[in-house]
Amino acid sequence: MIESVLLVGGSGFIGSHVARRLAARGLRVTVATRRRERAKHLILLPTVDVVEIDLDDDAALARLCAGQDALVNLVGVLRGGNGEPYGPGFAGAHVALPDRLARAAWAAGIPQLAHLSALKAAADAPSGYLRSKAAGENAVRKAFPNATIFRPSVVFGDGDSFLTMFSRLLKYLPIMPLASPDARFQPVWVGNVADAIVEALLRPEADGKTFELCGPRQYTLRELVKLTARVTGRRRAVLGLSPLFSWLQAYLLEVVGGPMTRDNLRSMSVPNVCAEGRTLPFNLAAAALEDVAPRYLRNR
Repeated sequence: MIESVLLVGGSGFIGSHVARRLAARGLRVTVATRRRERAKHLILLPTVDVVEIDLDDDAALARLCAGQDALVNLVGVLRGGNGEPYGPGFAGAHVALPDRLARAAWAAGIPQLAHLSALKAAADAPSGYLRSKAAGENAVRKAFPNATIFRPSVVFGDGDSFLTMFSRLLKYLPIMPLASPDARFQPVWVGNVADAIVEALLRPEADGKTFELCGPRQYTLRELVKLTARVTGRRRAVLGLSPLFSWLQAYLLEVVGGPMTRDNLRSMSVPNVCAEGRTLPFNLAAAALEDVAPRYLRNR
């Protein structure tokens, strides 16, 4: 039975939900972050300690790992620069850091490690993001063979950067120009993702497994935008862009630091859906997007 968990990436969208669920179970949670102020919303949680640390400092990381029963890595970035097989930002966040964490956890004798990857991660994937996620999985497996790996589809919920982004755009745009409108997703609720991670830490049979995490239904990107428009009462025309204009939009947004890059577009060329019949492990009930989205989108 675990009593203490080291949570890396705990200040973010998914991490905050994981931290709350671990604390609710009475587990001691250490949230490791490069900037303590980013996790100030977690400081008041019972049994949660927020520690500022340079995650590139192996000695400091070793000290932090000492005495922990589990390590959970949730670090991820969507913009990692360009390069082959992936950009430097992806290399650092998705490959080097997971490798460093897995090695530190193994050396410290931590019994369990949970690592968040991405659905459709593969060495031959079309995007640097997905290739780097696959490389990170391999690094974790090599250093910590019994790690539990999670591959979620796009994650939605209060505080997300997906449906919330579309909600904001719909507020100002009379027509929504949409790149790759037929891209397919199987969105999974952040609460389901957090529950799966916590359950895995409490179940020995999860050791060494890889789990895909998806919601109960598949959607095209166009359908997701229209659902967001309907929920928020911002009914707009959705203009699906051709492959050429999708690329041009992604390029321009990438240049100005907008919400899309060409690498994101390449990721969307692969259907982001689970294998048929799979949604969630441990008999968890997958929450429907239509039930959850109105709770946090209507006031955005």
